[in-house]
Amino acid sequence: QVQIVESGGGLVQPGGSLRLSCAASRTIFSIYDMGWYRQAPGKQRELVAVVTSGGSTNYADSVKGRFTLSRDGAKNTVYLQMNSLKPEDTAVYYCKVDSVGRTYWGQGTQVTVSS
Repeated sequence: QVQIVESGGGLVQPGGSLRLSCAASRTIFSIYDMGWYRQAPGKQRELVAVVTSGGSTNYADSVKGRFTLSRDGAKNTVYLQMNSLKPEDTAVYYCKVDSVGRTYWGQGTQVTVSS
């Protein structure tokens, strides 16, 4: 059973935009934090942005002012709007969902920023 469904990755030119979506299964209860991480080739996975159940958001310094994370609690879904994309944003982006007692990861979606 698929717990996390990600969508929205792809190829975009520098300066362009993409929107990632992450939907958590209704079978996951008591979700508190939802967010996105990314991993570039040869690098460790890093936080991009996270939103708490109370609506507080935290962003990596490298994406502040360019990325916006929003959450639809009724749909168990988060959206990552990525603007002014740079080549260094190229990575596999993973959705992470924290619930009571367990953490869930999506399968990852590739984002490539290149001319």
